[in-house]
Amino acid sequence: MPFEPIQQEKLSHGVLRQIEGLILRGILRPGERLPSERELSERMNVSRPSLREALADLQERGLLTSKAGAGVYVADVLGSAFAPALVKLFATHDEAVFDYISFRRDMEGLAAERAARLASDTDLKVVNAIFEKMEVAHQRRNPADEAHLDADFHLSIIEASHNIIMLHMMRSMYELLREGVFYNRTMMFKQRTTRDTLLEQHRAINAALQMRDPPAARKAVEAHLSFVEDALSDQQKSERNEVFAQKRLQHETMR
Repeated sequence: MPFEPIQQEKLSHGVLRQIEGLILRGILRPGERLPSERELSERMNVSRPSLREALADLQERGLLTSKAGAGVYVADVLGSAFAPALVKLFATHDEAVFDYISFRRDMEGLAAERAARLASDTDLKVVNAIFEKMEVAHQRRNPADEAHLDADFHLSIIEASHNIIMLHMMRSMYELLREGVFYNRTMMFKQRTTRDTLLEQHRAINAALQMRDPPAARKAVEAHLSFVEDALSDQQKSERNEVFAQKRLQHETMR
């Protein structure tokens, strides 16, 4: 008969599965420090030996990393999504920027649609809380803060869609975006009219999500990223035109 006696799960295995789940769901993020051994054992109600066994297993599998005298951290596994040579290639070819935006439009439109259907009330409160921070940053006219919150806003929608694979894939890609590999987000927030438009687009996305309207949420995300695509295209054209304008001016002054 294909049945075996039920054995009680080892405490260390329960610890391991819980931490794995938190990493998988994106609650524990790369680079995040875990609580101290004492605090963690008390929170999880397990002995320190059981906890150490689980942490050692997770470190051996590359999910956690230990820093001497600093504690245990979630390993930075996102960097493995793209080889360094490919990242450098992305950064030096304009077509990668527009392919990236097109990919985001497809993926994030789907994520917004899913989030409007599947997000919990708490998920939507997180999205709204980040949008409210965007409004504050907008009033302070801090482009760097606005760019950072913009990324957080979009990632919160992906988290609210509850698709684990999409979450980790897009979080990896957003790390490259934050580093300016695809385009400089801060530059987009320096123009007043662009900043105002971007805020209103995010307001529309947030409103559709809060109303749990899947088609409207998807449409709002797609419209926003189409605007980003057009704005970047105009910026690139302007920069190319400026190069020729300077040459024309130099030629005229030398005549």
